[in-house]
Amino acid sequence: MATLMYWEAIRRAHDEEMSRDPLVICMGEDIGVVGGTYNATKGLLDKYGPERVIDTPISENSYTGIGIGASFIGVRPIIEIMSVNFAWLAMDQIFNSAAKVRYMSGGQLEAPVVIRSPGGTAHQLGAQHSARMEKVFMGVAGLRVVTPSSPKQAYGLLKSAVRCNDPVYINEHELMYNLKGEVPDEEYFHPLEGSEVVRSGRDVTLFGYNISVHWCLQAAEELAKKGIECEVVDLFALSPLDRAGIRASVSKTHKAIIVEEAEPAVGVGAEVMAIINEECFFELDAAPVRVSAVNVPTPFNHNLEKASIPNPRSVVAATLTLLGR
Repeated sequence: MATLMYWEAIRRAHDEEMSRDPLVICMGEDIGVVGGTYNATKGLLDKYGPERVIDTPISENSYTGIGIGASFIGVRPIIEIMSVNFAWLAMDQIFNSAAKVRYMSGGQLEAPVVIRSPGGTAHQLGAQHSARMEKVFMGVAGLRVVTPSSPKQAYGLLKSAVRCNDPVYINEHELMYNLKGEVPDEEYFHPLEGSEVVRSGRDVTLFGYNISVHWCLQAAEELAKKGIECEVVDLFALSPLDRAGIRASVSKTHKAIIVEEAEPAVGVGAEVMAIINEECFFELDAAPVRVSAVNVPTPFNHNLEKASIPNPRSVVAATLTLLGR
């Protein structure tokens, strides 16, 4: 095992896949000379040249469309959108071209394209740079959506995504790029579907994804001091969601809390709650609970920003309320 930062794991996956297959290319703003806003492509321009590590203009719709078009003829682009807030400009290309081309061509065309983008609330970036858009992407048929919570997942999910013939959107979190963790020395491919039980427990299930997995784990540590054993489930695949895994954990603990940094309306928590109600309603001892952001544009003011999003204390409080404690 090697100990890598989240960004280092992503860079290693880029490097290995580009070394293996000359049809794997990278595209995005500042990914070449600068090496990416978060260093995820650092050094790759020198190694592979400007024809495969392509610095693009500030035109998300254009370069995303060019990459998707190239994927139709066998190229495997990894497109970095510098911030998920800017992905709104590329929605037509992602949703109407990449996600639908296989179906609309009767299987004659595929779009083996990977779109990576950081999002989430970082430190005082303001409302237009703090979007949590995973719920938008996961609502699009034909598009896979994954979201790594550790360097190992970041490495393995990117490698699997590059070799997948479906379009894959990888939702990264801006606050996690310096997170350290163990990554296997040998090649590792993480499944693009499923979920992971990262802490076993009997009293309540805490569902999280990317950064909220860490909030759940911190809350579980605190709750264990009070004799409450939480099961923590990492929903690393948001589309398709692991319905069987969700059902199995709720059937074990009979209570569920879904933790997300995004606003609650039409979100991941809402979809997980729907699955729970549809598939294991009679296993429940209490109604499922969501821990989510306040439904406001993210404030720039530091104190207001912190107040607008959940944290481990929010998870502890919701769990104690659910358990009548």
